Amino acid sequence: MGREGQTKVAVSSGEATGHVAKSPEMTGVEVVDGQPPDETDHANYFCAYAYMYHQMDMLEDSHRTGSYFNAVMENPGCFKDKVVLDVGAGTCILSIMAARAGAKQVFAVEATDMAKQARRLVEANGLGGIIRVLQGTMETVELPCKVDVIISEWMGYFLLRESMLDSVIVARDKHLKPGGALFPSHATLYLAPLGKVKALSDKWATWESEAQHWANFVGDMRNTYDTDFSCLRDESMQEQQKYHLFTGAFATLTPKSLAGAGRPLLVLDLIHTSLDELRDPKEPLTCSMRIARDGIVEGFVGYFDAFFRGSPEMSVEQEVALSTAPMVGSSTHWGQQIFGFYPPLHACRGDCLEASMYIRRQERNPRLLRLEAKFTLYGQQADGPRVAKEERAGDYFID
Repeated sequence: MGREGQTKVAVSSGEATGHVAKSPEMTGVEVVDGQPPDETDHANYFCAYAYMYHQMDMLEDSHRTGSYFNAVMENPGCFKDKVVLDVGAGTCILSIMAARAGAKQVFAVEATDMAKQARRLVEANGLGGIIRVLQGTMETVELPCKVDVIISEWMGYFLLRESMLDSVIVARDKHLKPGGALFPSHATLYLAPLGKVKALSDKWATWESEAQHWANFVGDMRNTYDTDFSCLRDESMQEQQKYHLFTGAFATLTPKSLAGAGRPLLVLDLIHTSLDELRDPKEPLTCSMRIARDGIVEGFVGYFDAFFRGSPEMSVEQEVALSTAPMVGSSTHWGQQIFGFYPPLHACRGDCLEASMYIRRQERNPRLLRLEAKFTLYGQQADGPRVAKEERAGDYFID
């Protein structure tokens, strides 16, 4: 998952079709569609996934689709004669992989009208007898049996944006057999310090230009319409500051942009991750990043890796990793999320940048994130303890 927030699209009806399928796992049991998302969640999140152009954007990401292909096809023992659940199936590409790896039954759950096109794709590829496409939210779909494997591409920007992991956890708790496996099984969110990045300095320059923009606007409104807008200056500037300085930006970085190596901030074992820890974290996440060279630190970057390791009872033959780290060459459709320090930090090689962060959901739209963050830059004295040199604290937003 990834870019659904970048382009506005029309909202489709999202109505379930009442599709009925027979499951070979339980003869005579009918498997029916679930309920569509509520209208607000559909408009805020689901609607984009009903469009083929958006599905193509994800399918054409060879890092993403190729990693899932390798994870499935290189581990046939995890799928041969197994029952598989695909959460957020989209076009059913992951279901098709599972079926071709030997799964005897695949339940593909898709909340949007993409389910209709997915049914056609499944039939066109001769897999209608194995894959059952169910339209509705994962939370409302009922299955006739427990499943051996849950496969899903649930990751969003900064790993957790979109909150789709919630649906995977609901599916795990309701439908996964004891000893079953999740694909992916683990995920890690990393932070890394950034050196000079043009996109961050451009954000500062744009923010600085807003003061003059506002002054020009007030003058124009007064001269043309005899209306004084100056009383609204503070609200306007706060709005622009949040957008330009404290909202993350999509980037595709190379390793040379980093001022130090990435360090794990959040490590998830999906067989144990709970909804409570995602929705209401009680303790901050922390990590410590070593600065690799002298110079300014303009901000930080967040990216993630997902790992396909199976489970203790269903271990993989070949572990596969999907990385969204800064890289040379083509990047993933997730890219990375970058955030600025304004003003930048002044660091020396060997300094330590310590982060403390709560990842929370925005109140108006829980699919989006708010980061309550504190960063402290520590320097090491030659003959004594380390000293705090600079600090930056505040909220950052991932819209």
